[in-house]
Amino acid sequence: MGISTRLVSVGNVKIGGGERIKIQSMTTTKTSDVDKTVAQIADLERSGCDIVRVAILDEADALAVRAVTEKIALPLVADIHFSPKLAVMAIENGAAKVRINPGNIGGEQEIKRVADCIKAHKIPVRVGANTGSIEKNFLEKYGKTEYSLVESALYNVGVLEKFGVEDIVISVKASSVPLTVKAYRLLAQKTDYPLHVGVTEAGTTEMGVVKSAVGIGSLLLDGIGDTIRVSLTDAPVKEIYAAKNVLRACGLDEAYVEVVSCPTCGRCAWESMSLAEKVTEFVRPYQMKAKIAVMGCVVNGPGEAKDADLGIAGGNGYCLIFKKGEPYKKVASDCAEEEFFKEIRLLLK
Repeated sequence: MGISTRLVSVGNVKIGGGERIKIQSMTTTKTSDVDKTVAQIADLERSGCDIVRVAILDEADALAVRAVTEKIALPLVADIHFSPKLAVMAIENGAAKVRINPGNIGGEQEIKRVADCIKAHKIPVRVGANTGSIEKNFLEKYGKTEYSLVESALYNVGVLEKFGVEDIVISVKASSVPLTVKAYRLLAQKTDYPLHVGVTEAGTTEMGVVKSAVGIGSLLLDGIGDTIRVSLTDAPVKEIYAAKNVLRACGLDEAYVEVVSCPTCGRCAWESMSLAEKVTEFVRPYQMKAKIAVMGCVVNGPGEAKDADLGIAGGNGYCLIFKKGEPYKKVASDCAEEEFFKEIRLLLK
């Protein structure tokens, strides 16, 4: 059970308040290129994205929010820095949520203008602090630590609260995994606003997935986090796949087909590795609870995957297909893949 937070609605998607953890990503297109932006969002939705964020760099982007939202089903978050005018334009054109840092929007009058617009349209706002945007006084007081990150975020939340904004989501990201984890743990003790969790600037796919899995996973296992983004220097769809895998590894998503496979060793006398990869790709679209095991040898295979619905283990010239840990069918190695996929299709029917 997660740490209790307030419920916030982003369009028709609810975060916090005990709801399931929502997955987010951000488009890489120029938002004013409506066709490309809509196409990328459609790919994200098919992949399992719940909320999508777009960058608002100029008036063309802000105005394009309306055209984009008319063609998508996902709630759209407008990401804005430095310009209260663009924030207001994006909200008035249909953004379901905005991401701002009050510290770089302007003075009190500019912040009040944005706050009034947020309230008028009854949408939430995410206040994000990261190690590159810590308020100067907190940076001088604490250095680049979890204390300066959290105090900076809460200060900016307080600015919005002063003008009557109550639907707020907070993030405190760093590119350092230990710092990110410490900051969110501290923040969770100080607020009941929903938390958007992620490791910022995590890097390209290989390292980015590892850093995000360690950072986000540590927090989710603590019960911290209401919505997550795996930030990768790669196609946005890969962020969704990675986020889903993090949730699954943490036991927070059971509606999927789990594929377990052994690392193989010198006892493996068949191509179990390539079969494991093919099975993993094949079952990706299925939204159901099932477990499939691809094991390298018959010495430990059936026993190690005894709780699998379906499994296969290889021997010298043959493979054994088993169900619920019990032997079911013995097949020649050269036709094992074909026979195993027949059984997989029956299982997932």
